[in-house]
Amino acid sequence: MERRFRYLSEFSVGERFTTLSRTVTETDVILFAGITGDNNPIHTDRNYAESLPFKSRIAHGLLGAGIATGLWGRMGLVDGSAIAALSTEWSFVGAIKVGDTIHCEVEVLEIKRSSSKPDRGILNIGYKIINQDDQICQTGSMATMMYWSEK
Repeated sequence: MERRFRYLSEFSVGERFTTLSRTVTETDVILFAGITGDNNPIHTDRNYAESLPFKSRIAHGLLGAGIATGLWGRMGLVDGSAIAALSTEWSFVGAIKVGDTIHCEVEVLEIKRSSSKPDRGILNIGYKIINQDDQICQTGSMATMMYWSEK
């Protein structure tokens, strides 16, 4: 069986990927509210949310970030080579509304091989979450510890 994933040594700085799309549903928002306990009415109360500047309920910011990492994961490029998430920086530049269809543009920002453990290193990737109207909703980056090459 041929492997689909890549080792860190097989990525290049500047390399770009586009994920599949996914529609953010009411169920996603309600389940996230239940799991996290964040029941802010901007996410859960249609009448209240319609009175605010976005004029509709919006997804939790961290739900968007979670979906972004899931969309990246679905590409299968690091399943088998990723060891652990190390850090995340995220900006919420626009709303993700219930019913929006989003995808991510992902770019390799940095690759750093470990000097003390040369079988691994850090992959830092940048994310842009973009909705169906080509508007950027969120941006961020995530550093992940990964295996450098086959053992």
